[in-house]
Amino acid sequence: MDLQNIKLRFGIIGNSHQLNRAIDIAMQVAATDLSVLITGESGTGKETFPKIIHHLSPRKHNNYIAVNCGAIPEGTIDSELFGHEKGAFTGALDHRKGYFEHADKGTIFLDEVAELPLSTQVRLLRILETGEFMKVGSSKVVKTDVRIVAATNVNVLDAISSGKFREDLYYRLNTVPISIPPLRKRNEDIILLFRKFAQDFSEKYRMPPVKLDDEAKAIFYSYKWPGNIRQLKNITEQLSIIEQNRVITGEDIKEYLPIYEGQKLPALYNEVDSKTFASEREILYKILFDMKKDMNDLKKVVQEIKNGDKSTAIFSKNEDFVDSFYSNSDAFEAKMQKKRIDIDAEKNYNIQDTEEFVEESLSIELKEIELIKKALEKHKGKRKAAAVDLGISERTLYRKIKEFNIEQ
Repeated sequence: MDLQNIKLRFGIIGNSHQLNRAIDIAMQVAATDLSVLITGESGTGKETFPKIIHHLSPRKHNNYIAVNCGAIPEGTIDSELFGHEKGAFTGALDHRKGYFEHADKGTIFLDEVAELPLSTQVRLLRILETGEFMKVGSSKVVKTDVRIVAATNVNVLDAISSGKFREDLYYRLNTVPISIPPLRKRNEDIILLFRKFAQDFSEKYRMPPVKLDDEAKAIFYSYKWPGNIRQLKNITEQLSIIEQNRVITGEDIKEYLPIYEGQKLPALYNEVDSKTFASEREILYKILFDMKKDMNDLKKVVQEIKNGDKSTAIFSKNEDFVDSFYSNSDAFEAKMQKKRIDIDAEKNYNIQDTEEFVEESLSIELKEIELIKKALEKHKGKRKAAAVDLGISERTLYRKIKEFNIEQ
């Protein structure tokens, strides 16, 4: 059976290279008994590929059982998969066959396999290695000849790193990997899928099929489709039922997309790390340099007033004020110049010199104390590490601790 016939038989829509590659692998592996692990995001159609594998395999005349591992409670998952004996637990009034026993000589599809508890993963590993298992409440070994195809929408390697999935089970299941591409990587298939769904709903609800104008198509192409094919199908059904106009515009589409990419909102980011101290210092320095700029602007205004014809009489009476103003502003500028030299000399913008150019500033002093306390708390009282984080020397930090009487 060729690729096109497979698509027709199993209702697969699309011509993207990644999709065709996934179907081709499923067709090639079907004739073997190798375990297959299908990966892909939720809504990409992973459940279709185990059916392809089963119906093209020598097991096609035997049972095919699909199990959603994430939908079965942890307390009953072992009983569902492997069966139980009478009296094995409260409510076990009779012996029961599990899915693996029913699927003997056939194929079992374990969807969301990464949701299995670790204890169940051990039982599954034994079946993969020996074809044996024991029912819940029994010590008798049961043999089964079953082809296992598993699927998951999570990153299994991350699950292994976090201790939620067994590494040995992963390699047993992943004998042949099949990766299903998300819809956003199948741009050429989006409109094909929409037309198919629109036609299906047209027949179902006995109404003309909806169509997209050029703007609506552009939005469909640019949208990220987090829910993939399932989301596209749902939106197509909503448009078919709700919209009176059978030609859907771009404005119509935006009402149905949960988060339209063309209307992004800024994300809030609250992480606090070692860069926080540097950011706070930059804010302080910006305020101080803005103060210098304001002082320079004020000097220019005073100079213009002093040089003006109408101001001669005024400033002749207030010469002392002008001289005093220039004296103070020049002193401030000299201090700022000295601070610029200090900043250039020190790579990490040392905090200890802040007092030199904003003397007797209570807010700056409190800020220094706050930063020092944060750094000491972060590094559990280790002065050397705190000093590095603050961008000052350990000796300076020790002096500041004594000066501000900071308790450790």
